[in-house]
Amino acid sequence: MTVFQSLWNRIEEQTAHLVVVGLGYVGLPVSARFAQVGFDVTGLDVDGHKVTKINAGVCPIEGDEPGLAELVAEVVAAGRLRATTDYAVCQKADIVLVAVETPIDSIHEPRYSALRAALRALEPNLMPGTMVIVESTVAPGTMDRLVRPILEANGSRRSGLDFYLVHCPERVMPGLLLKNLTDMSRVVGGDTVEAARLARRLYRTIVESELDLTDCATAELVKTAENAYRDVQIAFANELALICEQVGADVWQVRELVNKSPGRNVLFPGAGVGGHCIPKDPWLLAYGASSTVAAKLIPAAREVNDFMPLHMAELTVDALEEVGREIEGARVAVLGYAYLENSDDTRNSPSEVLVARLQELGAEVVIHDPWVPEYRGDLEVRARGCDAVVVMVAHAEYRRLDWSGLKQHLRCPVLVDGRRVVIDPAQQSSGFVFRGVGRPRACPVTAGVIEP
Repeated sequence: MTVFQSLWNRIEEQTAHLVVVGLGYVGLPVSARFAQVGFDVTGLDVDGHKVTKINAGVCPIEGDEPGLAELVAEVVAAGRLRATTDYAVCQKADIVLVAVETPIDSIHEPRYSALRAALRALEPNLMPGTMVIVESTVAPGTMDRLVRPILEANGSRRSGLDFYLVHCPERVMPGLLLKNLTDMSRVVGGDTVEAARLARRLYRTIVESELDLTDCATAELVKTAENAYRDVQIAFANELALICEQVGADVWQVRELVNKSPGRNVLFPGAGVGGHCIPKDPWLLAYGASSTVAAKLIPAAREVNDFMPLHMAELTVDALEEVGREIEGARVAVLGYAYLENSDDTRNSPSEVLVARLQELGAEVVIHDPWVPEYRGDLEVRARGCDAVVVMVAHAEYRRLDWSGLKQHLRCPVLVDGRRVVIDPAQQSSGFVFRGVGRPRACPVTAGVIEP
């Protein structure tokens, strides 16, 4: 029996042993799903505290993640998922999935320290016939120029001959981790056709949508391009919102009417773009061809979206001036520190940028977030004596707020809304000096505005 057929059979029979490197927002749900369908899975992470929690059946990811905590507890109790910090477990693996972070640095170039460390630790423990799948999002060309060379470093093995190499970038987002794993299509990029076929057979056990086979470079491009595309769309919505503010129009009504035209789909503007993917992946796409193509649209979109939390500071200053308060010495309550509603994920949070800017201007900042442990607490207590409230995240708790009740605890009635949690400012925020992204100062009530 060939090595290919042997691994294929173990995947079909679900007797293959999987090791998942990196137990974050991607690796832990992936581990739990493969364990749920019957595979024996070992999770590998450098964080010993996280490993201990998982082995106790406790999910380290908080936030509103339907079913994840229950699934982790279930598969750990069943003995199909365990966690460790020891790369020696890779010696018994049939399949190794790598799902570590791939951030960018201050000059927008990829910082692959975690990926390099994982691959270098894996390389001496990589056994013949193993399939290595990189789920981390990487710049085009990374599989060819970085991943394969590290795994072939000792000169005794070659991709396609001694091991299988695949790039199958993740397509999940916080709040929908398990749902996305099941329902989202995947691009399966193999270093060889055989590698792609094996990986598709593996993912078919947990993915109910399409699994498209291609090469590694195409898979790299698809993942980075899809997030760059969305970033550009958001930037247009944000720039439109800034224009609406200047001419005294409501961007939400403009958006509704534009979208009545066939083929138009203006996205939601807001206080900034955060998370691990969209602020980073456009730069990875641009970096992949930086030696031959000077990207123009991608950096322009990034500049617009990076500006939005700074614009929130501008709106706050403007509103405070209307009530006769200077920003220096003002006490400002920032509502929301996660980058996404109903999540505890603070990676690249726009609120971090806003807080730094407000503090730079001399304001005292108080932060509240019902999902981020260090900022939980009674909102009314946090907001007491504040001169302004700035909404940065559309958490469900904020959408339900009684603004008139909250106003009683403020020193000044200033409300700045970056996520349109206030649908009708004329009614919901009566008595406030109000500012909102893409909203005119007067905020007239207009019919037919679509709720997000």
